[in-house]
Amino acid sequence: MNLKNSLLSRITQISGQCGGRPCIRGMRIRVTDILEMLAENVSIGEILEDFPDLELADIQACLVFAARRTDFPRLTA
Repeated sequence: MNLKNSLLSRITQISGQCGGRPCIRGMRIRVTDILEMLAENVSIGEILEDFPDLELADIQACLVFAARRTDFPRLTA
């Protein structure tokens, strides 16, 4: 298993938890919550302080997840 797939295994979707939205390792911390904090310039250190159950790899997993979701096929004319 390569590093990206290993990171993606940290992202879970459980029916009935957080409306079925992607979360981190079965916790009620949504991927979107982490991405929004990063977009608001909250540092990784601050996020890890605020969520002591999170690990650096969880934040990296959120970024890989977002990158994969935005990798649209290139259209050519």
